[in-house]
Amino acid sequence: MSMGMDLELGIYPAAKPLYPDGNKLRLMFLSKARTECGVPVSLACQLVDPSGELEPFKEDSVSETFFAPHYFKELFFVNRKSIPSAYLRDDSLTLRCAITMLKELPVQTIPAEEVITLPSTNLHRHLGELLESETGADVTFLVCDESFAAHKDILAARSPVFKAQFFGDMKEKCSQRVEVKDMEVAAFRAMLHFIYTDTVPELDQPLEAVATLAQHLLAAADWYGLDRLKLICEVKLSGGITVDTAATTLALAEQHNCLKLKAKCVEFITAK
Repeated sequence: MSMGMDLELGIYPAAKPLYPDGNKLRLMFLSKARTECGVPVSLACQLVDPSGELEPFKEDSVSETFFAPHYFKELFFVNRKSIPSAYLRDDSLTLRCAITMLKELPVQTIPAEEVITLPSTNLHRHLGELLESETGADVTFLVCDESFAAHKDILAARSPVFKAQFFGDMKEKCSQRVEVKDMEVAAFRAMLHFIYTDTVPELDQPLEAVATLAQHLLAAADWYGLDRLKLICEVKLSGGITVDTAATTLALAEQHNCLKLKAKCVEFITAK
């Protein structure tokens, strides 16, 4: 067979017990495809008159894509009851079969340098720059005599409490200056940075250096409905409970319904 591929064509005549009503052709692939796309093959068959006096009778065809040896495709060809007697010569039939095999096409691979790589998102960086520049800020927070400029729309989009505060019926709705009580400056600054950038770089330090900040930040996140920030603080505090922090962390976990953090504290205390 051309292209280095081998095929076997077998015929199962109507006289066989398994095929009493029709002749069956089986095209079997004996080679192995050289590409993942396989080898497309088609088989066309028609009954012919060996003398050439009659026109070919009834053409049937079938197609298949072969991949591995012993793959096969079957074609049920003409019911014996429908064969005109003129095509029978000495109780035999003459078939003309045509096998078409398409050339295997190589699988095209795109060189790595041609693949378009999308840049990582920089939305958090742009919003962080907006916070730092204070461009377009429409509200100022006063925290322990320190002021922070921010944008009501961004705060409301991130926190349900800020949304109610600035766009609900709360008294701060039209206010451009809001005093924040009972919160440390460092905790508010870190929370504001998280709202704009979704990151908390202050907690990248070892826990012993930021344990107090993490506790204050967890309380602030719970108050303002910042669930992701709350979970970040909970995970940070769970990673290094000590004798000095176990009691305060347990009280914090109970107050703000941090079940996993509470379980970690109880486990640490009972083990001691």
